[in-house]
Amino acid sequence: MKVLIGVMPQHKIRKRMLAIASGRYRPRKNEPKIWFASMRSLAEVLSDDNQALLRIIQEKKPSAIVELARMTGRQTSNLSRTLHTLSHYGLVELHKDGRRVRPVVKNTDFQIIISPQPLTEQEQAA
Repeated sequence: MKVLIGVMPQHKIRKRMLAIASGRYRPRKNEPKIWFASMRSLAEVLSDDNQALLRIIQEKKPSAIVELARMTGRQTSNLSRTLHTLSHYGLVELHKDGRRVRPVVKNTDFQIIISPQPLTEQEQAA
């Protein structure tokens, strides 16, 4: 399934979230579900290395972060930070099983929308 990713300034993202929370705006089905405040932050999260990591998780289905670290040759602490960032953006789920944390990929197919239509004045009005 393709997930929509939007890029717009942080202040517009914040305004949008407040309008949604207050019930003044209802997101449409075709709007992005994941938002980034800049192309730079998007590029950092969806770097080539992180895209490769998502594919490895999806294909190999590691049972724990330690196992994924062995598969990728990355340090566990670094990998854990990366997975938490990917989880924050809704790209990975981290399932706790006792002391183990198992990463599960939610999305590997992305469509990026740059500078999507901002909320109308009416939708943003208090």
